[in-house]
Amino acid sequence: MFVVKVGGAEGNGIDNVLIDLAPRRDYVLVHGGSNEVDRLAEALGRPIRWLTSPSGIVSRYTDRETMEVFTMALTGKLNTTIVARLQSLGAPAVGLSGVDGGLLTGRRKEAVRSVDNGRVLLVKDDHSGTVERVNATLIRLLFDAGYVPVISPPGVTPQGELINADADRIAAQVAVAMEAEALVLLTNVPGLLREPSDPSTLIREVPRARLLQFMDFAYGRMKKKLIAAGEALDGGVPRVIIASSLQPDPVERALDGMGTVIS
Repeated sequence: MFVVKVGGAEGNGIDNVLIDLAPRRDYVLVHGGSNEVDRLAEALGRPIRWLTSPSGIVSRYTDRETMEVFTMALTGKLNTTIVARLQSLGAPAVGLSGVDGGLLTGRRKEAVRSVDNGRVLLVKDDHSGTVERVNATLIRLLFDAGYVPVISPPGVTPQGELINADADRIAAQVAVAMEAEALVLLTNVPGLLREPSDPSTLIREVPRARLLQFMDFAYGRMKKKLIAAGEALDGGVPRVIIASSLQPDPVERALDGMGTVIS
């Protein structure tokens, strides 16, 4: 079996992914929802703020109000929409947030370091966190019964506090817990590019031993995908593919090696 993660940023071909996956029963689907979160936040008059770490990784600032928007957008709308679409295509999908059955348990970060006008600040009211445990028993229960698990953030602490955890890294943790044969990260670009605006500069293969060196070519959210790839490989997943969701049969193509293969 394998794990597929489809991004929620603007321009992703989620329907291409669902059409490709619908006949299969050998996968677990994880999704993000950044565009949906941004749209709902704007509609509610709660514009999104962003934090940039000293290493250049950009993440959403998630205070208590933003966490409410995050949860509404992902579990209240997007997860339900994806599950309904898969069911319309004949797949017995079941939607799960990381809270359900303690599916994604972790810890909230005590503080987040952020660079603002050259100064490094400690942000202490951010509700981001890291998933440390995946309830693989729950996933296998559904998987073995013939259902298609569709998983979304947020995660939850043992104390019941919601945490905004990155969906790429969640997918990596799920792949490790399920002993997956591959992790497929589908996005709105062909893979890791030497030049972000030029699809012809696709890097087709990245050896695990040189993954840190290739971070130099990762811009924006691609950095988190490479971090997730490293975590999956360290956990025993043999292969990670970063590929485009914009073409027909994106999952099949990715499994055939079209994209950036890290192994």
